[in-house]
Amino acid sequence: MSIPKPTAAELELLQALWPLGPATAKQVHEAMLSDKPELAYGTVLRLMQIMHTKGILLRDESQRSHIYTPAQAQATLQSSLLKDLMQKAFAGSAKALVLAALRSGISKKEREEIEKLLKEDKEAKEAKDGKK
Repeated sequence: MSIPKPTAAELELLQALWPLGPATAKQVHEAMLSDKPELAYGTVLRLMQIMHTKGILLRDESQRSHIYTPAQAQATLQSSLLKDLMQKAFAGSAKALVLAALRSGISKKEREEIEKLLKEDKEAKEAKDGKK
């Protein structure tokens, strides 16, 4: 069974849950309050229950307060969403997606990190090719 793509609200909740690890609805609510002080606990709990029903969250019911964990690792879900976006918006072209991201404006620090990653990737490939 494949896990459905999360909605924007569900993705926002996952962004709060991933760094916490397994957590209660109360813990997730507290983590989300800094960005959304108006967010009600009941809203978070209801959304987490819906996400559990859809298979986006797993729930441990062995304790009084249910403990929720994402059904997919952050990197796995992000990779899936990125592939979906690349197919739908960029005709499957990774190059077009990256160029659009770069055009949208990145910080100097982000640019330096990207250049470092590209350099490391190139060096790793050259080392691998040299060993053949």
